[in-house]
Amino acid sequence: MQKTILITGATSGFGKACAEIFAKHNNNLILTGRRSGKLAEIAAALQEQYGINVLPLVFDVQDKSACFNAIATLPDKWKAIDILINNAGLALGRDLFDEASTEDCDTMIDTNVKGLMYVSKAVVPLMQLKGKGHIINLGSVAGKEVYERGNGYCASKFAVVALSRSMRIDLLKHKIKVTCINPGAADTEFSMVRFKGDEEKVANIYNGFTPLTAHDVADVIYYTTTLPDHVCINDLDVTCLAQADGIYFFKEEIIR
Repeated sequence: MQKTILITGATSGFGKACAEIFAKHNNNLILTGRRSGKLAEIAAALQEQYGINVLPLVFDVQDKSACFNAIATLPDKWKAIDILINNAGLALGRDLFDEASTEDCDTMIDTNVKGLMYVSKAVVPLMQLKGKGHIINLGSVAGKEVYERGNGYCASKFAVVALSRSMRIDLLKHKIKVTCINPGAADTEFSMVRFKGDEEKVANIYNGFTPLTAHDVADVIYYTTTLPDHVCINDLDVTCLAQADGIYFFKEEIIR
């Protein structure tokens, strides 16, 4: 059965990989992002390759008005959203708490937590009208374990894990599933953003082990949406083999 999937932060990383796997399985997509050119390019490519419909929406999830306006003004045929993937998020900086930028922390909280809440609040009424739905929040193993220099990012992802649990309880009566996916070390654009384009730092991050790829995580996300209506995967940690938990790696240098 063809579904409508809304994916935030769809221009790279997990979001782009999710768009690809859901398109491959003949689903229509609403893709959001800040980079209009990149978003249009991805939408056109998926439509051509898979023959599905794609609606690109350009806005920043940090902007509450933009989030609500984008969902409120959806064409009627796009309002029956079956699955929301709250993927938009980022990490900025790897600094000790007393040296970390408050601006970086604001951006992480505004994107990773408040942006997730804004988009979810806008979409939930549409799922309530359908009498069911599935929300997938991208957490992190950094939402389970803290580590040195992870302060603001860890705080934001701990919030995502807690928010997911709360949403699951509150939305249960509407038959809306809530799944929190918590990836570990993954080789995506994430690290380039975190280190603010410092290619030298990024180049050495994954030396000594094989990290997750964006498609590894997207495959897991897709699987959670294929289960029967009465089955919900609530919370799922996904790491590469070298990562035992949020902070222990089978290598000398702990990087995340």
